[in-house]
Amino acid sequence: MAAKKKTTDPETHYAQRVKPELNQAKWIVRITEHKDKPMPVLILKERIQPDQRTDTRDMVAPRAVLKERGLLYGPSLTRCLPVLKTIVTRVTDQADIPLELQQYLNRKRITFRGNLPLDDEAGYKMGLIFKLQERIKEMDRVELIARRVDRFTKEEAAYWYSRISNFTDAANRWAMAGMKIMLAGHPSDKHIEKMLDKLRLNY
Repeated sequence: MAAKKKTTDPETHYAQRVKPELNQAKWIVRITEHKDKPMPVLILKERIQPDQRTDTRDMVAPRAVLKERGLLYGPSLTRCLPVLKTIVTRVTDQADIPLELQQYLNRKRITFRGNLPLDDEAGYKMGLIFKLQERIKEMDRVELIARRVDRFTKEEAAYWYSRISNFTDAANRWAMAGMKIMLAGHPSDKHIEKMLDKLRLNY
């Protein structure tokens, strides 16, 4: 009897490999549409456990919630997409088998709509990219930030993410301003293009 051919179509792959991971994943990236923004829109969310929440005082049985951590869309998404694909390529399931999430970001026009589970490394790196690209008009700087963030280890990404998210609004804002310069210089810096060209050779 002939062996049954393995099904690899995206819908089956998502149902069998990806969807079962969503309930436990600490981070989730949602690919969706907003009527006032270029499509698609990527929304990063972090799962906050009951003991980490600060709004459970009057709750009898608080649950984990997903908290939005940033958006990415339009030209910034286009410039960051090669890096995002590389980041999600490393995400594995609970058995340490690659989830092959890059196929959902693998077209110039992303057609997939839904949620993708992320591990800590991918979540922290995307969290940094999504937040640091905000209000930057120079796309070379946006891409440079993404490529340099992806070179962080998981521990480095977690540390730097904590610097821009765990303090007061003012302190977080100052930290983000400093990190933007640290990773991508000032808008008029002539070395931005040179550094970016060098990093692109790694992808």
